[in-house]
Amino acid sequence: MVGFSAELDRLATDPAVHADERTITEKSSGQVRSVFEVHALSRTIADLIADERVAGRARQILGSEVYVHQSRINYKPGFGGGGFYWHSDFETWHAEDGMPSPRAVSISISLTDNYAHNGCLMIMPGSHKEFVACVGETPADHYKDSLKEQEVGTPDQESLTALADRHGIAMITGAAGSATLFDSNCMHGSGGNITPYPRSNIFVVFNSVENRLEEPFAAPAPRPRHVAARAVAPV
Repeated sequence: MVGFSAELDRLATDPAVHADERTITEKSSGQVRSVFEVHALSRTIADLIADERVAGRARQILGSEVYVHQSRINYKPGFGGGGFYWHSDFETWHAEDGMPSPRAVSISISLTDNYAHNGCLMIMPGSHKEFVACVGETPADHYKDSLKEQEVGTPDQESLTALADRHGIAMITGAAGSATLFDSNCMHGSGGNITPYPRSNIFVVFNSVENRLEEPFAAPAPRPRHVAARAVAPV
């Protein structure tokens, strides 16, 4: 995307951003994996999120005013970008953030070309109609580890197999500048990137102002506000 390449590089290489708690690094390489609350760190990205073509779509889908529950850039550099295991976002947001219902929509905006071979988003279309609870208790400060590599709170293999058999798996590809909106309860994930071609996307979650967070339903304490905003500020 024109104008975003330099901003993408700035956020990945700025020592102040790298040292910020909103930045998550890869478990093995130490490279930047994700930068959270990125709309607070970048005016360029804040303007993109507020654009009617982005926020307006979320208002249309949810039927209300919306606010940003979460924003981040997910980096997958060539030869080393890690994957994101299968998960339903709403399961985590309900259990750890206190989101009452799946009245939220996610949008993934490609900052680089997304190919089938460089760790693109994979979705099970139709899986948003089924809620898959994850077995086990959420440990304290679980987010610190899960944002690097999800191990606790992932669906069991039997449930994933049943969902895949029923719904199939779609690979979401597209040129830089393309976008995909999907339901907060949709089962999705992505593989690692072992190609030379980087894959970086902006990921924004819009929540209805009528679906504001409560206390977590299955965690000892809420996750920090840069991961799950608790202030409702309509976009």
